[in-house]
Amino acid sequence: MSHKRIPKRKAAIAAGSVAALGAAALLLPNANASQTDAKDAAPRTFKADDASDLASQLASRLGDAFAGSYYDADKQQIVVNVVGNNSNVVNEIKKAGAVPHEVQNSTSTLKAAATTLKTDATIPGTSWAVDPKTNEIRVTADSTVTGAKWDTVEATVKSLGSDVATLKKSAGTFKTFVSGGDAIFGGGARCSLGFNVVAGDGSPAFLTAGHCGVAAAQWSDSQDGAPIATVDKATFPGDGDFALVKYDDPNTQAASEVNVGNGQTVQITQAADATVGQAVLRMGSTTGLNDGNVTGLDATVNYPEGTVTGLIQTDVCAEPGDSGGSLFTQDGSAIGLTSGGSGDCTVGGETFFQPVTTALTAVGATIGAGAGDAGAGDAGAGDAGAGDAGAGDAGAGDAGAGDQAGGGADDQAGGAGDQAGDQSGAVGDQSGQQSGDQSGTGTGDASGSGTGADDGSGLVSESH
Repeated sequence: MSHKRIPKRKAAIAAGSVAALGAAALLLPNANASQTDAKDAAPRTFKADDASDLASQLASRLGDAFAGSYYDADKQQIVVNVVGNNSNVVNEIKKAGAVPHEVQNSTSTLKAAATTLKTDATIPGTSWAVDPKTNEIRVTADSTVTGAKWDTVEATVKSLGSDVATLKKSAGTFKTFVSGGDAIFGGGARCSLGFNVVAGDGSPAFLTAGHCGVAAAQWSDSQDGAPIATVDKATFPGDGDFALVKYDDPNTQAASEVNVGNGQTVQITQAADATVGQAVLRMGSTTGLNDGNVTGLDATVNYPEGTVTGLIQTDVCAEPGDSGGSLFTQDGSAIGLTSGGSGDCTVGGETFFQPVTTALTAVGATIGAGAGDAGAGDAGAGDAGAGDAGAGDAGAGDAGAGDQAGGGADDQAGGAGDQAGDQSGAVGDQSGQQSGDQSGTGTGDASGSGTGADDGSGLVSESH
């Protein structure tokens, strides 16, 4: 498999463009319909991308009665949790075409429980997020939480009530995965570029993980290569895990697409909020293309480096070097940036992502407004050296990534899935050949910066 070298004025990395989703009139039809009509109204079918908009509108209309929502992918329906059986509330949900579901715990109850967890159980190796499907907070403790630490977490969860929160043990370790979409290199660490954007001042830039942004000020598109971009803003830990990195050449043309390998790309047409139950794809330079579902929102993760809030929780796998990589949908919505988690692409695990919409707002950037050559992404990480950087277990991308991609992507992404092990942005055969013995080159033990531990991940919190 041959690879082109990246032209210095063209970004061979993931990208996207912002577009508004459906208007209220579309998602909330028949606003003046009678209650009689609402009682008999059949649920509408929706695309997953419409779910977050409808949920937001209903949340503002229903007030305290609203207790979360999720997307039923099998039925293509939006389920809205409601406290109590107020007929007016139920009818409002039905008029919008959604399915009302009566639950016990209100949003305020679950938020209060999360506050208690923050106060009493903020221990490295723990995480929690609301699961609207069960109307509970799901608390996870990784393999490092033992002894007195486990007892503290368990006691805190029990104090919340069995119908409010549940606790489970994760076999892996929460760590950030600094090591890989297309690979980028800086300060001895290796990460993945997420999406190309346009900064507030009109200059070309890209988003990646914040823990990558605090690891190094300058980043290259090849290992040991000259820097091509400089960190402008970075947040980690704290209220997110994202960084805005500006290209040093103001003439850089950043394509609005995700490079999924094998010369194929997925065009990114908008940034969108995640919805529980939504099918998503993740691209990273270590493990390539993998798919899964959103399982929680507004997640809190206690990494060894500190606590990060406001993340998306998923069952998508990731490994060291995937940090900062793209989370997107098969129809071209930019959803998130890989932060961290536990597990790998052999045994699975939880992976957390920074919401793209939140990052864009925080840094004042837009996705895709000025994206240049559509082919720029093809130049990809072949020369970016994703394989050279190692990423520790980079070869693990071969462990079914192709099969997973086939399940969630369209024909284009599915075809790329067969090359998932090689897909660090067209990293080709280098990834599999060099991942094991060069795991240290990318990030190795350069974790002193907070981004380089465990198999070149660069962070101790599975930041894929």
